[in-house]
Amino acid sequence: MSTKKKWWVVTDIDGTLMDHNYDLSPALPTIQCLQNMGIPVIPCTSKTATEVRSLRDQIGLNDPYIVENGGAIYGTDSSSKEEWQIVLGKRFEDLRPILDQISQEIGYQLKALNDLSVEEIESLTGLTGVSISRALEREWSVPFLNPPSSDRERLLEIASNLDTTIYKGNRMSHLLGKGSHKGKAVIELKKFLGLPDVNIIGLGDSHNDLPLLEVADHSIVIPGHDGPNQFLIDGIQKGHFILAPAPHAEGWAGAIRNLISNFD
Repeated sequence: MSTKKKWWVVTDIDGTLMDHNYDLSPALPTIQCLQNMGIPVIPCTSKTATEVRSLRDQIGLNDPYIVENGGAIYGTDSSSKEEWQIVLGKRFEDLRPILDQISQEIGYQLKALNDLSVEEIESLTGLTGVSISRALEREWSVPFLNPPSSDRERLLEIASNLDTTIYKGNRMSHLLGKGSHKGKAVIELKKFLGLPDVNIIGLGDSHNDLPLLEVADHSIVIPGHDGPNQFLIDGIQKGHFILAPAPHAEGWAGAIRNLISNFD
């Protein structure tokens, strides 16, 4: 592979770049290496814009970022230094009543993250204090507690009939506008920046990362401690996806290093 080509690293955050204790320290030297090579590191996450802004400040990222599973894209104008926004999904205010409609049709209440108590959110996510406030600043998606797997197909059917879709993360499922997903966001970001031929190294660990992995030129699955997510195993077995050598940030760094070691 050649650095004469334009490359982006587009990465999920929770469970991929970070472990479930929110530690990404093993990946920091590799992030610095990518920055030295002029390769953007673009978060593509279920997190809110507020959460990602905090993370970018923490680790020194300046590249665009995709939030709420592809609901919107943000970046900073190089001239004015003002933030720009591309909206791809439905607003939270429109999606939240739809979750109640789906609940009525499925026959039980799907519980949204924003309806949980602080204690319940702490127990579910490990977040505390201001981190919880940032996670609740939802604009383009409605996270909710994972329903039984046996209801998955029925939920997807109901959601589709209501012009929405559902993606399953490790901790929660996410209701979005139909057609909103991480893969579409990457394609739209390429168009917006006038870089249709940029090469994508995509990294993810969960079902909601599948659209990202499917549009990437090099697709890396980050396993958990019990192995890769069940929704991503088929792509690994067919040779479409690369399985990282270790979980979370350690595997993220190792897989990236293996790839960029082949750059000219």
